[in-house]
Amino acid sequence: MSNSASVKHINAADRLGTEPVGKLLLRFSIPAVTGMVVNALYNVVDRIFVGQGVNEIALGGLSLVLPLMTISMAFSMLFGIGSANMISMRLGQGRREEAENALNHCFCLLLLMGIIFMAVGLVFMEPILSMLGAQEGSEALTYSREYLRIILYGAVFSMVGFGFSHCTRAQGFPNITMISMFIGAGLNMILDPLFIFVFKWGVEGAAWATIISQLASAIWILAFSLGKRAVIKLRLKTFKPSLGIIGQIMAFGSAQFILQFVMSGVQLLFNTSMGWYGAASLGVANGGDIALSGANIVGSITMLILMPVFGINQGAQPIMGYNYGAKKYSRVLKAYLGAVAAATTICTLGFAIGELFPGFLIRIFAPDGSEALLSFAPWAMRVIMIMLPLNGFQIVSTNMYVVTGRPKISIFLSMLRQFIVLIPCMLIFGKIWGLHGVIAAAPVADGFAVLLTGILIFFELKKLRSMSKTETT
Repeated sequence: MSNSASVKHINAADRLGTEPVGKLLLRFSIPAVTGMVVNALYNVVDRIFVGQGVNEIALGGLSLVLPLMTISMAFSMLFGIGSANMISMRLGQGRREEAENALNHCFCLLLLMGIIFMAVGLVFMEPILSMLGAQEGSEALTYSREYLRIILYGAVFSMVGFGFSHCTRAQGFPNITMISMFIGAGLNMILDPLFIFVFKWGVEGAAWATIISQLASAIWILAFSLGKRAVIKLRLKTFKPSLGIIGQIMAFGSAQFILQFVMSGVQLLFNTSMGWYGAASLGVANGGDIALSGANIVGSITMLILMPVFGINQGAQPIMGYNYGAKKYSRVLKAYLGAVAAATTICTLGFAIGELFPGFLIRIFAPDGSEALLSFAPWAMRVIMIMLPLNGFQIVSTNMYVVTGRPKISIFLSMLRQFIVLIPCMLIFGKIWGLHGVIAAAPVADGFAVLLTGILIFFELKKLRSMSKTETT
């Protein structure tokens, strides 16, 4: 009985190297896309109900907390994606014990970091809030304090649930990850209106709904990892702490970690710029808060468009990682090209909807929005989305260098858009054109990132095609 189960589990991973690539991409990407969209709904649903049940300024308060949530996700990705990359490659190489130890390391690292994040946030909440970018006397800052105080209690649940889901997908079970996210987001959609509209808890209700949902999601993913169906199980009794393994996990996950961490800095600068230039550009006394709220809405819509792209990227990762480890380079190439095509299709569709119906999308979040908000936010959406059709290519191509064991190149490409180009553009354009210049910096940075990524990936694909001609069948 146990031998039969073992064979079945091994085949679940081995099919990454044997089944048709197109079929694998569909089977892995559809659950990953669904899961990422559902995961994005944690934040988006909060914002929709807060905008409708509290007011538009409360949306700006949630925006102020976003850099901290991005840092939390960065650590989840550092250990989760790093471990997933290591697991898929070790399974492809037939080194199952090392894959299992990587899983054990992942859990311990996520648990420890979640506890540290919660403790530091609660102890230093006021100094942290003073750095979030709101102007003195901002009404939005009051809402962010109410929201953050509760969200920090769920840091452990969020990190373990989201980070560990990558390891489940790497073993060949993308549906388990999808179900985990469905559980969390579905519960969140039920609790949000209950806590906000029925109990009248405001932004605190949105925060409680989120952490309860994250707890449910984490319980599901851990239950699977401890059960009989998993290819490799979470076995803390066999855990062998190793600085070498931790270093490898962090190397594999460093590209996405740095991207997310730098993104938090960009979000902080962006929020600060909204406060600085909002009042002058929008011509109202609370222009800074309104600019924050408008940017929050646009960011939520953009996130919903890009989350499927990240899902495709995550769905393709175990396929590319396993086959690269097994030296089946033609399959790596097919998976990459398929992922780029799907990601580009989604980005192009999102671009068309955002450009054609910006006012309708804004009113979903703020049906009674002020004239200043309903004038600024649709314009900002159209500008920010100009380069969106090419973003899918850039995201998938950046991950290619992680799969091939060269995370430094991936880190550079990730930082190019989020740090090297975007931040200088925001500072310079903001000085010249104020609020409108800060918004215009995003598509300029996207253009530079896509151009350089295209040049580098051309040579990478050429090399991969050459290697595929010599592979053994």
